[in-house]
Amino acid sequence: MKIYLYILMFFPLAIFAQKNEQEKVVEKKITLDEKNLVRDGNDLYKQNKFVDAEVKYKKAIKDNPNYKTANFNLGNAIYEQNRFKEAAPYYDIVTKTSKDKQTKSEAFHNSGNVSMEQKQYAQAVEAYKNSLRQNPKDEETRYNLALAKKLLEQQQQQNKDDKNKDKKDQDKKDQQNKDQQNKDQNKEKEKEKDKDQDNQNQDQKDQEQKNDNKQDNKQQPKPNQLSKQQMEQLLEAMNKEENKTQKKVNARKEKGRKVKQEKDW
Repeated sequence: MKIYLYILMFFPLAIFAQKNEQEKVVEKKITLDEKNLVRDGNDLYKQNKFVDAEVKYKKAIKDNPNYKTANFNLGNAIYEQNRFKEAAPYYDIVTKTSKDKQTKSEAFHNSGNVSMEQKQYAQAVEAYKNSLRQNPKDEETRYNLALAKKLLEQQQQQNKDDKNKDKKDQDKKDQQNKDQQNKDQNKEKEKEKDKDQDNQNQDQKDQEQKNDNKQDNKQQPKPNQLSKQQMEQLLEAMNKEENKTQKKVNARKEKGRKVKQEKDW
């Protein structure tokens, strides 16, 4: 029974190295106890007792880590527990060690399913392609490949849209920051302008006060110096006094003048 998902992407050099390594990997002779453990695990698996099945399969590979059937079934048991990432390495072992095309095809198919569950659609596409290379007639794998491609396109478009949205959001944020900065700068300019105007007004007031003080100083009589009004009053008093004096003089003259009388002879 095939499950759905996993594939590890390798560079060509790594693939070549793996092929060389794969040739060195030799599955040890399977013991009866190991086979029995796998059978027990299969029975538990069919009963949906995946945790118990996992225990049996792990015991089967304890002394024989390249036991293909045990690794494949162990991957399935872990997969059914939704521990997809943990299931992947066991399928990977099968794809590297098995020489049987059908077995490799199914392992790649399940590897693709693991990637699908993790939304790693690019890896899933490669896994399904590898599966079809081993078994081109597998329609289920072909269907999954088409689905993975479609989901990959949607994911790429979504990533593109998210990136554009992030850029727009960032541009909007930058513009808001710029506007706020300009606003703050304008505020500072207004403050400076108001401050300068206040200083000018104060300077003008100070100058006006200074001019007023000068004018007051001009109008204020100097010490021991009469004001214009005082001088006018003094002059008027002097004129009055002079008039009085003149009247007195005239009165005296009139008293001392002899009056000619007409003779009666």
